[in-house]
Amino acid sequence: MANAASQRAHDSEVTRMMIPKHRYIRSKKLLRLVAELDCQLCGTSHMIQASHSNWLGGRGMGIKADDNLVAALCLNCHYKIDFGKDWTREEKQRFWVAAHRKTVEKLQAMKQWPIDVPAPDLSQWDKIY
Repeated sequence: MANAASQRAHDSEVTRMMIPKHRYIRSKKLLRLVAELDCQLCGTSHMIQASHSNWLGGRGMGIKADDNLVAALCLNCHYKIDFGKDWTREEKQRFWVAAHRKTVEKLQAMKQWPIDVPAPDLSQWDKIY
């Protein structure tokens, strides 16, 4: 019995050593720049927030996704995507991805994307949508 428990503990430790821990991308500068844009869904310039992905980027219980996986959204659109009942999960994902793409492309076009923050691979969304 002790042998089986010892083997499970060993297997668990080996698994932990083989799976690299996610290194989160954090950038207050990027979040500030995103919050200065207009909402990339409805176009308003009031109460803009950096809305993190709910689907990718190391997100976990109580942990936000990477900071480069954000979309400039107003408070209303952000709420609709995170908690709203009007859209299906798939629609929420599609709307967030569209806003994310626009956010990244706009900051890059304005040459404001911080050089110390890796730009997200926008093609990752092509596989989903």
